[in-house]
Amino acid sequence: MLKQSLIAEFKNESALTKKIIERVPEQSFGWKPHEKSMTLGRLATHISELLSFVTLALTTDELDFATRNYKPATAENHQQLMDLFNKNYDSALQHLEEATDAALLKKWVLRNGDRILVDQPAGVVITNLSIKHIVHHRGQLSVYLRLLNVPLPSIYGPSADEAF
Repeated sequence: MLKQSLIAEFKNESALTKKIIERVPEQSFGWKPHEKSMTLGRLATHISELLSFVTLALTTDELDFATRNYKPATAENHQQLMDLFNKNYDSALQHLEEATDAALLKKWVLRNGDRILVDQPAGVVITNLSIKHIVHHRGQLSVYLRLLNVPLPSIYGPSADEAF
């Protein structure tokens, strides 16, 4: 039951997110609404990369930023952005479908050396560090697109540009 619920939520939120990612205009990848903001391209890439936390939570016991030389994914154009989204989605869904309840309940840790940032069951990590994190940034991305006059898709209801 836990797994099926998580899969349904993941599929639903990913489909809604893909609708937004598909509309990111390549010519505006370098645009940002404020000097402290990520660029449009970086934000969209970050969202696509967050799908990989599902696979990470199900195939490892931890991520330690102090020992892993983490480099954010990059997408130089719209095709690379969509390829990253689709690759990470496919991998995440495969790992979710193969997961046992025991795997979803196992402890997973995010740390930076001795500093523990997250210490939760893998299923909670998937919900918080992947799904909810994506939803948060998807909201930001929709504001970016609105400011660029890109028509927004309906998400949980109609947008000013698209019926539900």
